[in-house]
Amino acid sequence: MDNLITFSITVFTGFFAIMNPISNMPIFLSLVEGADKKTKQRINLKAISVAFIIVTVFVVLGKFIFELFGITIPAFKITGGILIFYVGFEMLQSKKSNVKHIKNFNIDENIAISPLAIPILAGPGTIVTAMNFVSHASYIHIALVILIFGIMCLLTYITFNLSDFIAKKIGDNVISVIGKLMGLIIAIIGTGMIIEGIKISFNLTS
Repeated sequence: MDNLITFSITVFTGFFAIMNPISNMPIFLSLVEGADKKTKQRINLKAISVAFIIVTVFVVLGKFIFELFGITIPAFKITGGILIFYVGFEMLQSKKSNVKHIKNFNIDENIAISPLAIPILAGPGTIVTAMNFVSHASYIHIALVILIFGIMCLLTYITFNLSDFIAKKIGDNVISVIGKLMGLIIAIIGTGMIIEGIKISFNLTS
C-alpha cells in the first residue's frame, strides 16, 4: 500500500511538473485571445479531452509499442530522460520549449487539437513521462497512471477556465517563477530517468 501511495505521488509530481497548468495558462490565453467565453470553454474542453485520449492510448499500449519496435527499457529511459531534461532546462532558461510549444497559429477552434492538445498538453515530454511510469508496471500501476493523468487534466481544465481571473490576480512575474520551479523539477526527473536507465543497462544496484 505504501508503495502505491509513493508511486501515486511520484506520478502526480511528474505530470504536474511537465504539464503545469499555471505555466501553460499564458499559452492558452494567447491562443484564445479575442474569443468569447463559450468559445474558450469549447476549445478548453476539446483540448483536454484529446490530450487525455492520446496519453491514455500510449499508457495502455505502451508495452505493445515497446515490443513492436523492439525498444528496450534502458534505452527508453535514457532517451526519455534526455528529452525531459531538455524541456526542463529550456524552462529554466526562460525559453518556451521547442519540444512542447509551436508559435503563430490562427485563432480558431482547431487550435484545441493543435497546438493546444498536441504538443502543448500531450507533447513528447508528457507522453514520455507517462510511458516511463508504465514501462515496467502492473495493471494496478497502469490504472493509477491513467487516473492521476485524468485528475491532472481536470486541474488543467479548471485552471484554463479561470485563466483570465488567475492572470489578473497573480501577475506575469509569479507565473514566470512557477515556470522556472517546474523546469527545475522536470530537469531532475529527466536526470533520474537517465541514471535509472544506466543502472538497468549495467545491472547496477542502488
